[in-house]
Amino acid sequence: MQIYYDKDADLNALREKQIAVIGYGSQGFAQSNNLRESGCNVTVGLRADSPSKAKAEQQGLQVRPVAQAAAEADIVMMLVPDELAPDVYAREIAESMTPGKFLAFSHGFSIHYGFIKPPADVNVFMVAPKGPGHLVRHEYSRGAGVPCLLAVHQDPGGNAKNVGLAYASAIGGGRAGIIETNFREETETDLFGEQAVLCGGLTSLIKAGFETLVEAGYAPEMAYFECLHEMKLIVDLIYEGGISEMRYSISNTAQYGDMTRGPSVVNDETKRRMKDLLAEVQSGAFAREWMKESQNGRKRFGELEAKTRDHQIEKVGAKLRAMMPWLAAGRLVDKGKN
Repeated sequence: MQIYYDKDADLNALREKQIAVIGYGSQGFAQSNNLRESGCNVTVGLRADSPSKAKAEQQGLQVRPVAQAAAEADIVMMLVPDELAPDVYAREIAESMTPGKFLAFSHGFSIHYGFIKPPADVNVFMVAPKGPGHLVRHEYSRGAGVPCLLAVHQDPGGNAKNVGLAYASAIGGGRAGIIETNFREETETDLFGEQAVLCGGLTSLIKAGFETLVEAGYAPEMAYFECLHEMKLIVDLIYEGGISEMRYSISNTAQYGDMTRGPSVVNDETKRRMKDLLAEVQSGAFAREWMKESQNGRKRFGELEAKTRDHQIEKVGAKLRAMMPWLAAGRLVDKGKN
């Protein structure tokens, strides 16, 4: 596996180029601001009625309609949600994808599953930060960075990798490491990780633990602290030094319970189901299901989202977090600004 750093990237590959960042969500906010502060020429492409328009302008960024931003740019970075990207590309961007331009992504979903098919004479690369956009911005602002993945899908000009390296460096990735991969590997591992471990697996485990304690008669507040609040403490230790270092930091009792009881919860049956999830990702079944859900109004999505908001753990958590005002200090996410 090849890993690059700032010393391997030449920002001159971007100096004379106009970059259009399409979208101003979490990644759009982070990447456009980081690019600008790295000395790049950047414009944010948004629809005229976008609620993000004011946020971007408050940061001193130039905002243009999507079609105009794409037409004027040498590099078009697509940072709209996966489910919207094909339609935005077809309506606003495809026409301006002339030979020699660069079309870029931070997730391989649209390209890997064929929802977007760029012309063969357009350069296509991916720079995928391995962290949410708000963290990408936070780390850059303090002089650090979030590792990035780099992949090239089409390279008719022979310089897509160099431009991609420069882009990754400009958003802070070169400070932490830029790992070379491909669109398939990034897309499939990313979706699987989100579903089975990072988001789906984690939140389901937290809620199941909370429900088990509450149903056994324990106070919801106690269940919240044990199954959700303290999760950050453990994850931070794992993040800093791996599983073994986390176990070094906890009590012998906790470590023994971890090693002997954990495998009875997450076991071979869990792994078999994980393999089923991976198969759905690899075959494109999940991608097709999600796109169909989006095209049909996201009814199931909304129902599941509401179910989470109404869960007891969310209500108990809001009450307990209000007792800890220090949690709000220095938050990565401020919905009024980013």
